[in-house]
Amino acid sequence: MVIIDGKKVSAQVKEQVASETKELIAQGVTPGLAVILVGDDPASRVYVNNKKKACEFVGFKSEEFALPATTTQEELLALVDELNNRKDINGILCQLPLPKGLDDNAVIEAISPLKDVDAFHKQNVGRIMIGDYDFLPCTPAGIMEMLHAYDIDVDGKNCVVIGRSNIVGKPMGMLLLHENGTVTICHSHTKNLKEITANADILVAAIGRAKFVTADMVKEGAVVIDVGMNRDENGKLCGDVDFENVKDKCSYITPVPGGVGPMTIATLMKNTLKAARLQNNL
Repeated sequence: MVIIDGKKVSAQVKEQVASETKELIAQGVTPGLAVILVGDDPASRVYVNNKKKACEFVGFKSEEFALPATTTQEELLALVDELNNRKDINGILCQLPLPKGLDDNAVIEAISPLKDVDAFHKQNVGRIMIGDYDFLPCTPAGIMEMLHAYDIDVDGKNCVVIGRSNIVGKPMGMLLLHENGTVTICHSHTKNLKEITANADILVAAIGRAKFVTADMVKEGAVVIDVGMNRDENGKLCGDVDFENVKDKCSYITPVPGGVGPMTIATLMKNTLKAARLQNNL
């Protein structure tokens, strides 16, 4: 059994982005990322700080807009509009979910598709569907990057994704399909879930339920990717997979923390670099 080291793979991706950024800066373009954070959700704050650190590492300019939870929809959309029009900002990221009373979708749609480095805009989602895209959603793309780094071939494999969110589940299925995986997406209404997951060569768990995937749900020798970030009964960080009991059945497994998380941020850096290139015709 091999534990997939997301920290190591993400460090390689960031090194690559840093070296390409140097070349870009030499041509007079410094990639800029704007991060919008509304309210004071502690988990969101951690993510935003990690994104800022990554920007520093690769040589981007990052600007944070920390708004109070009382911010109105109009104020938020006005800020997005202002950032859309700023030449020095290449990527705009609004940390989701937003506080109650604000509309996530309206904000996603307001971000210019050219600056949508999360790849959540309908236009970018449609392009991912047909396989002709500039940006990929950070978590699924990061997972594909990890599979490639460990020479895990998707072609012809039975791939099962648990979870159908627009952020992870659906695009994950699409990316596996683009690499010729045979994909099943499961969710809360799926019947015989255990039978389906137990046939998976590659199993991706993205449902946000602590230790939901147990050993009897996993095929001997499967590749298990855990997207979950939960707290267990002792308040300790854990994933959607019961790591201790599942690991001995797998050929490969991602830990939590240190698996998928770092890859998400590394992919965000890649997307922002690409956005800077596209917007400057480089």
